[in-house]
Amino acid sequence: MSEGNIPPADAFPEGLKLRQALPSDAAAIHALMRPFVAQRKLLSRTEAEIIELSRHGFVAVVGEQESAMRCVGFSAVEVYSTKLAELMCLAVHPDYQRFGVGRRLVKLCTDRARDLGVMEVMAISASETFLQSCGFDFSLPDQKKALFMQLRPRPYEQW
Repeated sequence: MSEGNIPPADAFPEGLKLRQALPSDAAAIHALMRPFVAQRKLLSRTEAEIIELSRHGFVAVVGEQESAMRCVGFSAVEVYSTKLAELMCLAVHPDYQRFGVGRRLVKLCTDRARDLGVMEVMAISASETFLQSCGFDFSLPDQKKALFMQLRPRPYEQW
């Protein structure tokens, strides 16, 4: 993805910061994800899953003091091997959408995968237009396609 697709930093709301997610952010990440899970835009995650995802995850936070910070964005990349990783759990609070927060979270995740030597990153989402604007497409240049088989119902319940 080119830097031209990312809005300038001054387009960010005042006080918004991006940083590496921490295991201690799990409750705040869950609170952010809850409405998206209820709308069936994201799958429910357990606290343990969110803690594991924080290893290669990033948050957008607002607030001056650490104790008063609020999580308004999250995304993670799960690395399966040096061949494949998956962009997961991209969520941005509605009040902070359209400022480039999601785009920057995606870039942090794809940069992390690149730094780890991963060859390809996939994303499974209903937000195809947004992901295409971030450089994702339905097939790779060599025409690989992802095919799926659902083995059990998706877990939409909340933890």
